[in-house]
Amino acid sequence: MPRSKAASAAPASSGRVLELIRTGEAATRTEIGRLTGLSRPAVALRVTELLRHGLVTEGATAPSSGGRPPARLEFNAAGGVVLSAVLGISRSQAAVYDLGGGLLAVAGGSPEVEHGPHIALPWLLETWQRLLEECGRSAADVRGSGIGVPGTVEFATGRTETPPVLAGWGGVDIAPLVAERFAAPVVVDNDVNAMALGEHRAVHPGVGDLLFVKVSTGIGAGVVAGGALLRGSLGAAGEIGHIPVRDGGGTPCRCGNTDCLEAVAAGPALLERMAEQGRPVAGVAELAGLAQEGDPDAVRLVRQAGRRLGEVLAGAVNLLNPEVIVLGGLLGRAHDHLVAGVREVVFKRSIPLATRQLRVVGNRSGEQAGLRGAAAAVLESVLAPEAVNARIAAQR
Repeated sequence: MPRSKAASAAPASSGRVLELIRTGEAATRTEIGRLTGLSRPAVALRVTELLRHGLVTEGATAPSSGGRPPARLEFNAAGGVVLSAVLGISRSQAAVYDLGGGLLAVAGGSPEVEHGPHIALPWLLETWQRLLEECGRSAADVRGSGIGVPGTVEFATGRTETPPVLAGWGGVDIAPLVAERFAAPVVVDNDVNAMALGEHRAVHPGVGDLLFVKVSTGIGAGVVAGGALLRGSLGAAGEIGHIPVRDGGGTPCRCGNTDCLEAVAAGPALLERMAEQGRPVAGVAELAGLAQEGDPDAVRLVRQAGRRLGEVLAGAVNLLNPEVIVLGGLLGRAHDHLVAGVREVVFKRSIPLATRQLRVVGNRSGEQAGLRGAAAAVLESVLAPEAVNARIAAQR
């Protein structure tokens, strides 16, 4: 007679017990036993391991149903730190978070990312070291590092592809370079994926399906489907900036094609049009500021960019049926006018059911979105039950 699924299932591991405590599903040994089916000695063994490795603590006693009150178990967010960074062409950021996702320290800078990793990574590593010292922490406390970079990343390997504006990063294995300094797992991803994850976790945690669109020097999207990032088979999902648009006038794109969305609607194209009108603007952030202040020329260009973006996003809405589209990036700071342009086209060209609950909104996390997302990605990796079990086994 075949064994039942319950009987053949492997007993809950220490990593699984930590997950129950971390998510608040269980706070006492009794609750752990009830949820997992583990015996009291087995629960005690796993809890002891977690206590010994600094992953949980014993706090105040929980309410008693009779007899000695049980000790309350709590996830120890202070039991380590993770490093987070988002590297950008105009500005980069680095931060230290605790294991609960709480921000401990942050710093920004402009390490000339376009000149390659030999310039940017030393800046990043030294900045992380300085921030750790500010927190009273050391490299031994680091449990993982998460990095968002402005280009396509083959996620499984952490290797950057050759982006048009960051040719020096093509084929670079970033993780080993970081792990030499901070010996812990490294998660490398596209910066827009990090922004999408950060905005989702911080602002829209109850939303299952979300698109985060970054509109700056380039245009890209991060896709959250079913509450998780959708990266595609190799990590190239979300490259909407290189989808051709109609009536682009044969505009060349830095990717080698013509009439890409990015070539006609991203920041550089809008700055060029402002200059053609005799109104040179210093950068995309300044243009967005002018639009938010109601400057007619800037408003017109940003709304036009929104309509162009809406052409591509209408297809994405029909394909993915997101509940929320978040517009971020430097041009996203002019969200009132960018959102208006996107909505005008998306709600006209998408099927009614796909837009019935759709909201198009601005980024509410600001510059913290990418940092939060990079931290969340590495935390979800290093605190996964399998990773916790492996770490405990390695330290026995």
